[in-house]
Amino acid sequence: MTKQDLKDFLDEKVVLYNNPKFIDSDPIQIPHLFSKKEDIEISAFLTATIAWGNRKSIIKNSHRMMQLLDHSPFEFIMQHQQNDLKRFDGFVHRTFNSEDLKQFVKSLQHIYREHQGLEAVFAKHAENNSLQNSIHYFKNVFFEMPHLERSKKHVSDPQKNSAAKRINMFLRWMVRKDNNGVDFGIWNSLSPSQLSCPLDVHSGNVARKLGLLNRKQNDGKALAELDKSLRQFDPKDPVKYDFALFGLGVFEGF
Repeated sequence: MTKQDLKDFLDEKVVLYNNPKFIDSDPIQIPHLFSKKEDIEISAFLTATIAWGNRKSIIKNSHRMMQLLDHSPFEFIMQHQQNDLKRFDGFVHRTFNSEDLKQFVKSLQHIYREHQGLEAVFAKHAENNSLQNSIHYFKNVFFEMPHLERSKKHVSDPQKNSAAKRINMFLRWMVRKDNNGVDFGIWNSLSPSQLSCPLDVHSGNVARKLGLLNRKQNDGKALAELDKSLRQFDPKDPVKYDFALFGLGVFEGF
């Protein structure tokens, strides 16, 4: 298969999977419940945070988080009192528990009160063709207030060679301009060309079979290698190919 043949093949798969039907089976359905910018980005961030493991479980527990936030995540985060956090007791998704959720609510309040919100934090240290430095900076800001040490493991750090799959997925949702109505594209201070593909077991395995990735581990170095390959196909919107790689892996067992 020539490079052009591979691009044509992947472009066909993007068209197949980058459409609203994809939403029904994906955690991205959670932020699609909202219309206000802050509600969208907060619900997306919290959903992406627990997006590992069984997809039905991810979606179920994300709905549960929205219920606990009175289906008004921004208002709850900005207005809550310490006593309000008791309602989270008993919440758990894998290793993310009620204490982590309480910490995340406090840290998000701090982000909006002291740093003008999530978009402003990620935009501050963005580089021309990467947001990995932005993710590292975001983690520092997120935990610059008093925090539980255990909660830090739930925010990945590319400077520790993490592929940061969940945050890169969240950033795709927020930044990528999508005429098909899947990704939101509500962060105008960043560009789709800066995004990295959310690298997980499915996209990684498919990328290796297609010769887009040689590195065996799904880590930060593998992400850089995959980014380089995908940018050759479309430097302006490289992460559209996440739909192709993920769809081939999950829905087609490629």
